[in-house]
Amino acid sequence: METFDLVIIGGGPGGLSAAIYAIRAKMNVVIIEKTGLGGQIAVTDIIENYLGFPSLSGADLVGHFETHVKSLGVPVKYALVEKITKEDGLFILSLGNEKVGAKSVIVGSGAEPSKLKIPGELEFTGRGVSTCATCDGPFYRGRDIAIVGGGDTAVKEAIYLSRLVKKIYLVHRRDSFRAEKILQERVLARPNVEFLWFHKAVEVKGDQSGVTALEVQDVRTEAVRALEVHGVFIFVGIVPNTAFVDCDKDAAGFIKTNEKMETSVPGLYAIGDCRVTPLRQVAVSVGEGAIAAVSAGDYVSELEGTAYAGKAKSK
Repeated sequence: METFDLVIIGGGPGGLSAAIYAIRAKMNVVIIEKTGLGGQIAVTDIIENYLGFPSLSGADLVGHFETHVKSLGVPVKYALVEKITKEDGLFILSLGNEKVGAKSVIVGSGAEPSKLKIPGELEFTGRGVSTCATCDGPFYRGRDIAIVGGGDTAVKEAIYLSRLVKKIYLVHRRDSFRAEKILQERVLARPNVEFLWFHKAVEVKGDQSGVTALEVQDVRTEAVRALEVHGVFIFVGIVPNTAFVDCDKDAAGFIKTNEKMETSVPGLYAIGDCRVTPLRQVAVSVGEGAIAAVSAGDYVSELEGTAYAGKAKSK
């Protein structure tokens, strides 16, 4: 079984940042990523709040990250971590038919879009129901769609999709958005976006060709109406990918940490969207990755009496 000083689970911004700090500290490190580097920002249309880049696509930003990491020779293993156990102070990561050992682990496994759990949602996923505007938006060019949600993601994707589709019904159960003010101003100015305040989605309708309508209900009057749309984009929060790890979590499954990104298990750290945090942004994840890597270096240093992270061996 191959054993590392540090295994980083997830190749998002936080994981890549952690890898840079770890490799510079001369740690034996590997990133384990299940699909591709970059995480959810890889399919984000435009990012405007990352320092040094006034406006660029998520794919372009990931390209910069990936170039930096590859220049340092950080190894990446593509696999799904199914379980983490700890035996005699060593973490054992189960990757299907393979196991990897680690003296320390950083969990940056991210999160998946939440589901509405309404009739028709699962049936028409991939046939009109989507959670990725940049992936599926071009299929609805010149057609009518509905977007469900009121946070940053819903509003940003509405702005992007409004440039492609004929009309958007933006369905939100409250009377105001939770998104950044500048994003609210932009979406409210879009002429082809109709806002359905105080409404919730109740059923996705369709046939063999795909989605044909979204039924919505006024939460005040309980009146139901059908929106004739060909696409339904759902952005109503996230669910953390943390089922494989055993440590303290909140009721929703997000991992609890302290300011050093330490979890309830010594040597185990959490960063990014899978962690309890008041703000989920690229800049935040990058900073958390740096902190976690230094913390992990200190932990391994204590185990071995070496001098990771620039710390001298204590006497």
